[in-house]
Amino acid sequence: MPHTPEPKLISGNANLPLANAIARRMSMHRGVNVGLVDARVERFNDAEIFVEVYENVRGEDMFIIQPTSNPANDNLMELLIMADALRRSSAKRITAVIPYFGYARQDRRSRARTPISAKLVANMLVGTGIERVLTMDLHAAQIQGFFDIPVDNLYASPVFALDIMTQFKGSIEDVMIVSPDVGGVARARELAKRIEAPLSIVDKRREKAGEVAEMTVIGDVTDKKCIIVDDMCDTAGTLCKAAQVLMDNGALEVHAYTTHGVLSGPAVERITNSVLKSMVITDTIAATDAVRATPNIRIIPTAPVFAQAILNIWNGTSVSSLFETPTLEPVYEGQFGT
Repeated sequence: MPHTPEPKLISGNANLPLANAIARRMSMHRGVNVGLVDARVERFNDAEIFVEVYENVRGEDMFIIQPTSNPANDNLMELLIMADALRRSSAKRITAVIPYFGYARQDRRSRARTPISAKLVANMLVGTGIERVLTMDLHAAQIQGFFDIPVDNLYASPVFALDIMTQFKGSIEDVMIVSPDVGGVARARELAKRIEAPLSIVDKRREKAGEVAEMTVIGDVTDKKCIIVDDMCDTAGTLCKAAQVLMDNGALEVHAYTTHGVLSGPAVERITNSVLKSMVITDTIAATDAVRATPNIRIIPTAPVFAQAILNIWNGTSVSSLFETPTLEPVYEGQFGT
């Protein structure tokens, strides 16, 4: 196999702005132009997906950038077909960069006669010849065990910590990190530890699926600037209700930091009309025009950390080093005033 002088990036249609941003960051790091491989990913009249790669990729270290967000099935099929095209074109190694891993909420059998769709998706990805997966904030950490190939799960909390330290500079002692449910305590505790802030929990109880019957705040949030931390926000019903409960319990103001802004259905309207002073999401999912136009929603970039992670994988160096603030600060230099 010929020596690969640079990593090669290719992107589907799910989030082209993020793919281009990653390519620009890598170009800056490498001092040479790192562009997206010239290819077409299109649909026939019956919605079949067709992929054609115009450049030679034989012996190349390929990275496919494709979140499996809405429409999840179309974006997943694009990813699988791109991987098959690269494998049949004799690519040396194929890494799937999946900033948002769809189907992650189906990580176990919740009741009788239901699938474990996350495992099915893992089998499909491995079956196409993908040799490594790079993602961010998996909804369930155990999904890494569904794969028989390496999975690098990046975390948004170090990036959030840098942003919080900048946004709340001078009043960080008033900040309290809040987990929106008991299941997210580990994630919230990790962020609270990074910024040396106290931790509170909103305990929610459901009478039936999809409906929150009661919410109780565990911890004293009086006169605190509460920051709700979660891995994803879908319809925003639970988030907005939790924010209101925190305000009712004496919080000074409420903010939210969420990795994946799924924001489907009435989510944008709910956030706009809620008591949330601000909501921060990342660009793992391409933002709609409505999301970008919402004044209390702010988007922070993930391209710097993904670009560095791709370079570390290509170089054979540590990806977990990006979890540490001293390593991450130079990567995000200028983004948050660091």
